[in-house]
Amino acid sequence: MCVRCIELSAPDGEQVAVARKQNKFIVRSRVYWALVAFLVLVFLTGGGARGDIQSLIILRPVAVLMCGFALLSLTADHVRSNSFLFGMAAAIIALVGLYLIPLPPSIWGSLPGREIITEIDKAAGLGDVWRPLAMVPSGGWNAFYSLFVPLAVLLLAVQLNREECAQLLPVILGLGILSGFVGLLQSIGDPQGPLYFYRITNNGSAVGFFANRNHQATLLAMLFPMFAVYASSGVHSAGKANVRVYIALAGCVVLVPLLLVTGSRAGLLSGLIGLLSIPFLYRQPSILAVKKRTVKRFDPSWLWGAFFVLCLGGLTVIMSRAEALNRLSASDQAEDLRFQAWPYVIDMAIKYFPIGSGSGSFVEIFQLDEPTELLSPGYFNHAHNDWLELWLTLGLPGVVLLVSAVLAFLKLGVAAFLPDRKNSQGIKFNRMGAVIILIFALASVGDYPLRTPICAALFVIAVIWLKPWHRDNSVGV
Repeated sequence: MCVRCIELSAPDGEQVAVARKQNKFIVRSRVYWALVAFLVLVFLTGGGARGDIQSLIILRPVAVLMCGFALLSLTADHVRSNSFLFGMAAAIIALVGLYLIPLPPSIWGSLPGREIITEIDKAAGLGDVWRPLAMVPSGGWNAFYSLFVPLAVLLLAVQLNREECAQLLPVILGLGILSGFVGLLQSIGDPQGPLYFYRITNNGSAVGFFANRNHQATLLAMLFPMFAVYASSGVHSAGKANVRVYIALAGCVVLVPLLLVTGSRAGLLSGLIGLLSIPFLYRQPSILAVKKRTVKRFDPSWLWGAFFVLCLGGLTVIMSRAEALNRLSASDQAEDLRFQAWPYVIDMAIKYFPIGSGSGSFVEIFQLDEPTELLSPGYFNHAHNDWLELWLTLGLPGVVLLVSAVLAFLKLGVAAFLPDRKNSQGIKFNRMGAVIILIFALASVGDYPLRTPICAALFVIAVIWLKPWHRDNSVGV
């Protein structure tokens, strides 16, 4: 029954309350569509982790405007029901901002790892120079500005009800598959063609909307658990439920070759985790369960889907387009150097502990202590291990925030997989959110996916999905 019909049939005393609910619905719907539009923009402009990407000139100002738009409808209830998320967001922004405040030379020079810069100042006769904690201020400001994209997603997403949160799933699935198909066209087209949207990228590989093939593979791996939840979400008829199952099966079948052609070896592990999560996430929709409970208790659809996935994957290998498998059996000097660099990154993290070198300082700081055996014409743009890089750049405060986030994830993740949960719709999304965050965590061991705006936005949405879903049509702690 529509809201207008309820209002007409309600007594005079209740019409005001109905009107308020109607206005609240309109505000929330606008927030939902604003978030969807912003996600589309993020996918189109936020596929790189560098600070000199030209599309950031558009994305970051829009992110600030989205933060302002979200604040117009943000209420105290939203903040209270998401106190931990807002506390973490405030702590991260405050910490990165704190590293940008200039300090007097007497304090700055006494901090660990600053001796060489102090000596350079004396040798150059610069005198007393006030400097921020971030040893590379331009990198620190870039890190600060990058926080506005996930912040905008957070401010918008916490205002959605559970139906709107669930409706984000097909939107992200569509954007993810579109990125996969762009990657497929890239793999069969010109390595220097117009389908590569970033100047510094993995030319010749299927990177999709990203600049890095590993980040594309991480996105595709997350689509497996998303399809499982999409197929098992509630619908109004058995026919629609069947359509969802077939769409999910087709999507998973398509994902296998799309993942293989990325050329990402780490992506194969992430994809395997995504595939293995399907049995824990997929549940037969309630309409189908009631209809078939006394006739057939086992649905072979997923077995057929697994069979087609294997067949399509084998066909991809036979056609020699499985670049990830080819690279798995080959030696990659660049990735081998990453592993060799990690012990030196650990030594550097100890050197700058407990303050750290500041966000965005890795390139220059690594060059100060880079060993001669790792010297090459290129340079390390990141540690390719965000767990270590966070320790190096943000020191003890960053480690404390990271440990707090991990403990919160373990608490909610374990609770999501406990049996006898009453809200079957919410539990599917809780588990999906846990799997997506796990994929991000493992991918961050060998790369830096969360430094791209796309993955940062998806991470925030995964956190929203992980949180408990209440019966009052809200999503909150």
